[in-house]
Amino acid sequence: MAKNDLYEDGNITKLGKLTEFDGVLEYSANLIVTGKFTGTIKSNGYLEITDSAECKVDSISAKNVVIAGTVNGNINAHQSLEMKTGSHVVGDITTKKLCIADDVEFHGSVSMLEDLPEIDIFSMEPAEYKQQMRNSDKNESDVEPL
Repeated sequence: MAKNDLYEDGNITKLGKLTEFDGVLEYSANLIVTGKFTGTIKSNGYLEITDSAECKVDSISAKNVVIAGTVNGNINAHQSLEMKTGSHVVGDITTKKLCIADDVEFHGSVSMLEDLPEIDIFSMEPAEYKQQMRNSDKNESDVEPL
């Protein structure tokens, strides 16, 4: 299995093609579903629904979601959602970044999330805003690379 840039550090769990899961699944790292899933998925990590997977969910909540299979239910992808060619999605989507390939069947609505600004530039004087920006640049340059 190739390393994906969206994977979280930690384990990669795979629900195989012959696996059927019914219930609430909570995890923190990476999950790849290739079988059948019914219920709710809650995570701050990565979720992949492969082309052989069938998911009927109350809701999916994960940081990054990639769908190549079938999903019936609402999806909240905190960072990004990708629907690959041939995927089928019925449900409402909430995400910051959305990529829909050609030949995707999608029925639902999309709500795009926005990062809230850390400062309200309209409630301060220009000089104060400039000073905050200078301070923010200093703080970023003080951070040591990993």
